[in-house]
Parts: sequence; structure tokens; C-alpha cells
Amino acid sequence: MGTLFTKAGKRLKAAAKHLDIHPDTLAKLKYPKETLAASIPVRMDDGSLKTFKAWRCRYDDTRGPTKGGIRYHPAVNMDEVMTLAFWMTFKCAVANLPYGGGKGGVAVDASKLSKAELERLSRAYIQAFAFFIGPDRDIPAPDMYTNGIVMAWMADEYSRISGHPNPAVITGKPVELGGSVGRDDATGRGGYLVLRHLEKDLGVAPSKSRIAVQGFGNAASHVARLLHADGYKIIGLSDSRSAIYDPDGMDPIAVMEHKRRTGKVAGAPTNGKRRDISNNDLLTSECDILIPAAMESQIVEENAGQVKAPIILELANGPITPAADAILNKNGITVIPDILANAGGVTVSYFEWVQNKAGYYWHLPEVQQKLRAIMEPEARAIWDLKMKKGIDMRTAAYVHALSRIARAIEAHGTKAYFNS
Repeated sequence: MGTLFTKAGKRLKAAAKHLDIHPDTLAKLKYPKETLAASIPVRMDDGSLKTFKAWRCRYDDTRGPTKGGIRYHPAVNMDEVMTLAFWMTFKCAVANLPYGGGKGGVAVDASKLSKAELERLSRAYIQAFAFFIGPDRDIPAPDMYTNGIVMAWMADEYSRISGHPNPAVITGKPVELGGSVGRDDATGRGGYLVLRHLEKDLGVAPSKSRIAVQGFGNAASHVARLLHADGYKIIGLSDSRSAIYDPDGMDPIAVMEHKRRTGKVAGAPTNGKRRDISNNDLLTSECDILIPAAMESQIVEENAGQVKAPIILELANGPITPAADAILNKNGITVIPDILANAGGVTVSYFEWVQNKAGYYWHLPEVQQKLRAIMEPEARAIWDLKMKKGIDMRTAAYVHALSRIARAIEAHGTKAYFNS
């Protein structure tokens, strides 16, 4: 089967076949630049001491400082962190941001910590990795089960260690502490902009297309809200505990309000006769566009053949395995890949970093216009590359990104240069 990181490497090899790149590039991208593992001791509220495994990976910094989130999840491990950093390297190149990819994680069930314990853990993470990160070296951000207040604690701890305020070290902060307006819905809005821009190419439209969204966290709730407001029919939604389906549609805002009250989407109001279904049933439901927005490896070899949606928009990182990709491609299903579809988050994080560096902050319309100005041209370039080369969109996105990374690596000189 191979590890997640091994599977991710297959994307690189597939893209390299379509480019005349120097072997130096592939050699440099084969493994991360550096990965640090740490054991983080935290004093719990009852006085006991617990240690948590933690990691930070800087995959490649050829194009600039590394950038990527920190996730809190019991299943986090080094293989996952390295893979996520690999994906971030290509995602930043797709959006043409002056970054390489990074990622971090702590193996913890954050729901079992008190708020005070969560703060102590977050500050301890920065204490462990303070020399590894930095505003010109590696810039963390929120990810799964981390949020603005966690980033605020982390930025504050880094500033305390460095001896002066340093907001550019972390993005995804509250606006009051140097965060950017527009960051809260950036990932979902980026996916929304890509889909709307490619509507005619994909043969979808608000008046006729039905959408199912797997996962109902920040990115998913915003993309569902935006698409619903434009007239798309949302017929399926799920969270980590339950899933609902209604062919007559539902209002995602009403579902979110229900989830806030009850902690789950099950039982939420819909337009017709709601059915409670399983997560896998949602992935294989009758719809025109499927949006996986939860964890990686959700569509796998075992269920890929049952997917009925002709279009998949990946808002999660790596929700489709390479084996499943092959099946989906064979069945003529178009996948808009994660490194394009969910690049809105890192793009607005980049805007936040720029604003922190400049000490000058933009208004919401400017942030949203700048996001559109990046997402739409990159989506068009990848679609055109797909059509020109007769390849799937994922491969086209990796080719698009790899060409930029390769030019940067080769600009330092290759074997041919040094032997001339």
C-alpha cells in the first residue's frame, strides 16, 4: 500500500513525465529539507504532566520561506506532516506565492483539553520550535482543530521569546491582533471562485447543478454558503458524526445553526424529506458536484468505483488516493485538485503576512479582489494545460507548479552549468 508520503511522491513522478526538467530538481524534491520531532510536556489542570508528540516540516524553501498550518489531531504523525508539507510546496507554486511548503502537527485530541490546557500546549509548541520557525523562515497557520485564538497564543509566545512584537511569524490570527479580513472564508471562497470560473468548461450552472459536501467545518460551510447563495442546490452535507441528504435541497446556514446548537448536522432542517445517511453514502450519492472537505484518503480504491458525481472539487488535503484517482479518471470524472481548489487559504495567509510586514492593512473588498485575481488565472492556466496535453486536472496542476519550482531550482545552476 505504501505510506501517505510515498503515495504523494507518485504525483511528482506523474508530473515530471510531462516536463523536460533537470534531474537536480527531482533529487531536491524527493525528501523534505528538514523535519523536526519534539516531545512537548504540558502541565494539566489536575496537576499531572502529559507529553505530546509534535512535528514541524520545512519541505522546500527554494521559492521563499516555508508556509503551512499546524494541526491538532490524535492521528497526526511524521509521515502525514511531511506529506502535507509536500502538498503545500506545490500549492504555493500553483498560486505563484513566494513560499515553499511547510506543515506542523501535534498528536492530541484537542476536544479533551480544557481551554487553559490548550493554551499551555500551544505555547509549549512554540517554545519547542521557536528556532525552527520565523517570519522569514517558516510561517505557521491554522489547520485542523486549530483556530485564530490558538494562532494568537502562538504569535504572542514567539514575540515573548524573540523580545519584540512579531505578528508576521504566524498567519490566521484574529483581525484585532494583525490578522487579515477575509481570512475566515478564504479557503472556501477560493474553491468557490475556481468552480464559478470553470463553470462553462465543466458544464455546470447554478440553476441546474446539485452539490454534496463531505465535512462541514470552516472551508465547507463557506463554500456551501457561497454556492447556495448563487443558486446551486446543496443536497448533501456531513460532519465527523453524521450526514444528511435531501434531493430537494437545504439551506447550509440553517444547517450550521442547527449544528451549533446540537453539535451535529443530523436532524437539521431541509427543504423536503431529509434522510440521515452514512459518510460513505454521501461520497457515493447522486449529485453533480461532490466536495470532499474533511480528512485525507476519503475516496479510496474500495469506493471510487461507486462515486456518481461527474465533478469533484477537493477542498480537503489529499481526500483521494492515487489508486482511487486512476479509477475516477477511467470513469471520466473530473477532479479539481486540492492544490488548486483549496489554495485560497494560503493565498490570503500570504496577504496577511504582507500586511504584517508592511504595517498597512487592506479592506475586505481589496482582499477579495486580490484573491480572485490569483485564483481565476491559475485555474484557467491549469485547465488550458489539461486540454493542451490531454491530461487530468491534478496532473496539470502538478505540471504547472513543478515548472515554476524547477525554474527556481535550476536558476541556482545545474550539472550542465558547472561542467561548462
